[in-house]
Amino acid sequence: MKASSCLTLAALLLASTAQAETPAAIKAKGEIVFANVPNYPPFEFKDPASDKLTGVDIEIGEAIAAKLGVKAHWQETNFAEMISALTTGRVDLILSGMTDLPTRQDQVTFVDYVKSGPQFYTTAARDAEFKDMLALCGKNVGTSRRTSFPTEIAAWSEAHCKPAGKPAIVVVGTEGSADARTQLKQGRVDAAVQGNETIPYMIAQEPGAYVPIGKAIASQYTGIGIAKADTALQDAVKTAFDQVIADGSYQKILAKWQLGDIAVAKAMINGKE
Repeated sequence: MKASSCLTLAALLLASTAQAETPAAIKAKGEIVFANVPNYPPFEFKDPASDKLTGVDIEIGEAIAAKLGVKAHWQETNFAEMISALTTGRVDLILSGMTDLPTRQDQVTFVDYVKSGPQFYTTAARDAEFKDMLALCGKNVGTSRRTSFPTEIAAWSEAHCKPAGKPAIVVVGTEGSADARTQLKQGRVDAAVQGNETIPYMIAQEPGAYVPIGKAIASQYTGIGIAKADTALQDAVKTAFDQVIADGSYQKILAKWQLGDIAVAKAMINGKE
């Protein structure tokens, strides 16, 4: 074997066995505290049978904590308070389906762990009305006002409805995904939008109730939020997550929740390798 090949192999082996260096403060307390809002299945929710916290984020967080050699502690909060809890040190990380948006990167650094996007859906009873995505033009579409989805729906409408000579989609801001579904069932909106990472689970929970329309209209990363100044923890979490990918745990978690198509190949910081 050539010397250059040996060096390359050695480098790969070293990279694959790199250990996450747990920051001293985390190691000392023996746990890492995650902020979480358990209202976004299948990423985080309370199991109806046991009332225990479960979901994709919970399993990924537990796996990362294990790589860091500490326990995962989940602190339930509300979405509006998560960044404040992080920047004031009340929690160590945010792991709660938070989209990595440039507007949040002023205060938070994200280790991105899935890539997904907003998708239209409607009730099964109205499926025939939306065989073509242009049928959404001029319709009332509900989505959570706390997400980037209203902006993305408007952008899709501008790019597709306007050139086709059709009226713009009317975006109806809701209090969240559950509220959008309620308004859809009540006929107050014609369709709704939520992340395509949640739609398979939603359909499985209510068989025959909903159908997706087309494909995701944009793509975005979801990230683990870490205080911007805490570079040591950022490095540790990134390394730990890459280890979770390398040992196959990550792929098994996503497959369990039927989400293999939103996987990333490796951890990224703020959407960049």
